[in-house]
Parts: sequence; C-alpha cells; structure tokens
Amino acid sequence: MSRLHQLYREQDQSPWLDDLKRSYVQDGTLARLIDDGIRGVTSNPTIFAKAISGEATYDEEFGALVKQVSVTDAYWRMVMEDVTNAAGLLRATFDESVGSDGFVSLEVAPDLAHDTAGTVKAARWIHETINRPNLMVKIPATAAGVPAVRTMIAAGRNINITLMFSLSRYAEVIEAYLSGLEELVANGGDPSKVASVASFFVSRVDTETDRRLTAIGTPEALALRGRAAVANAKLAYEIFQQRFSGPRWDALAAKGAQLQRPLWASTSTKNPAYSDLLYVDTLIGPHTVNTLPEGTIAAFEDHGVIARTVDTGYGDSRAVLDGLAKVGVDFADVGQVLEDEGVAAFSKSFDELIQALTDKANSLSGS
Repeated sequence: MSRLHQLYREQDQSPWLDDLKRSYVQDGTLARLIDDGIRGVTSNPTIFAKAISGEATYDEEFGALVKQVSVTDAYWRMVMEDVTNAAGLLRATFDESVGSDGFVSLEVAPDLAHDTAGTVKAARWIHETINRPNLMVKIPATAAGVPAVRTMIAAGRNINITLMFSLSRYAEVIEAYLSGLEELVANGGDPSKVASVASFFVSRVDTETDRRLTAIGTPEALALRGRAAVANAKLAYEIFQQRFSGPRWDALAAKGAQLQRPLWASTSTKNPAYSDLLYVDTLIGPHTVNTLPEGTIAAFEDHGVIARTVDTGYGDSRAVLDGLAKVGVDFADVGQVLEDEGVAAFSKSFDELIQALTDKANSLSGS
C-alpha cells in the first residue's frame, strides 16, 4: 500500500495534487496518481499559466477557439475542459466518499479579489458552466472574498477558500461557512450536499517571517527561523477543533452538514536548509487535506512519516508566536503582506498568460 493510501486510511488526511495540466489527463499521470492515493486536485492561475505556456497540447484547441471567441474566453474554455476531465477521473473517489473527497478546484479570476459582487457572479458562472458535483470554486480569503464565500455557501455551492495566512482571517472564513450553512438550512436547503475546504498557506509564512528574523539578526530572532509556519498552521487546527464543536455546529451536523476541512497549501519546502517534508510530516491529522506538488508526493512516498502530529504542541506553537512578537516581528503584518503578495502574484501570472496568448493569437492570424 502506498504511503498516500496509508495517510488517508490511518490518519484521515486526504492528499490532493497541487497541479493540473492537460498532459496529466492525456498521458495517464493523473489516473496513476489517483490509483496511488491522490484524492483531489487543486489549481490556481500560476499553475495554469505554466501549463498553457509550457505545453503544446493546448495549441490546436487554442488556434480553433480564437477564431470564434476572445483570448480570455479561450483561456476559460481550455481550463474548464481540463477541470471537467479531471473531475471525471475523480468522480469515483467523490462517489465512494459520499461527496467528501474527489474534488477539483478552479479559481475565479484574480482581478476579482477585492470585488465581492464580481466574485459571486464569477463563482456562479463557473459552477453553472462546468456543472459537476465534484467541482470546487476557489475564492480568495480577502476582506471582499469572505462575504462572497458566505453567499455561495448559502446558495449550496462547494467552495475552496484560498490565500489564507492569518488566524484572524481563518476565524472569519469559518464564520462565513457556518452562517452560510445556517442560511441555506433556513431556506430549506440540504447542507449535506455542500463541501468546503479552508486553504491555509504554510511555507510562504516561513519565507516572509525568516526574512524579517534574519534582518533583525539577534540570536533570539535567528533561533525562531523555520518555526512560524508550522506553529501558525497548528494553531489554525486548534481553532478548527474549537469552532466545529458545541451546540451551534451540532445543530448543523444533525442536519447532515460536512466539516469545512483545513487544507494545508504551499507545502513544498522553499528553503533547502529545511526538511523537504517540513510542512507535511508536521501537519498530519484527522479531517484535513494536504495539497502536494509532484516532487513533494515523491518525497513523501520515499520517506514520509505517517503519524498524528497536527494537534501536538499547541503550547509550543503559542510560544513561537509570542517569541516573534518579543523580537519585533509583527505577525499580523506578515499575514497581510502575504495575502497582498499572493493576490498580486496570481494577477501577474494571469495577465502574463493572457498577453502570451494574445501574442500567439496574433501570430496565428499573421497580424
């Protein structure tokens, strides 16, 4: 049995693939990974930018589409085809898990990150166009994104909340989910049909925090490097345990509501001085998802340690955050900077891809 299968069967953590491109569907890579234990797929604008600009598999379809529609519309048609085909491959997982796994995620356009109404409109359009029960639409956890999440949950839609870095924002996301479900139930909807994950980004937290700690340069500061991201994620799991228990949650669960699982995102190690599984082995536990790029999957299959770790050391995690404050790191600012950078990075990837496709369309037309 693969370690990915063990991870799910022994620790109730679902491994998802953090990548999607057409070749994975066409050459059997995704089917093989599903056989090996992958239980879902996530994508984002940067992933699709790399796929579409780096593979010739899109060229023929793109050439035909741009004779009929705009470059941007051609982009959406191509990525929706990829997501639809991946959802087909994962449909058996969705059915076997009774709608709790087997999802493929597609993100709304990144330029909507600060537009609540635009996000809701786009999320509805994606859901209605793809029309698969195992689709999740990704909405960023910005100040404008959170109310859009509530609206879509209340409408009975599957939502993956992305670009989340801070504990305070995570609490807002949970509230959006719970209140959205309560509105759905009040309107006669079935909460058992709604699935959601809250994507809490991990490695980037260390990247930004370590940069600040290195700049401070004291022994106390340097000793905290490589510790903030896991501490932050563990404390997010503590919030998850607290908020998904008690009378309010029990009332929803009695009507069939699913837990909104924490999803660990950005789990490949960026600093070569750290373990290649720093953000995997330390965050294993029930009712969670870890979304992994292929390289991290290979590393986990080779030497991953399967043990419940996510809810150990809460006191140590709080001590790390306290230590950051003592040496002068404004951790709330770290979260905001990372959110802003994440939105900007996805927007940049999207804009660059549309420009590259526009250039390709012009060359195809001979203009």
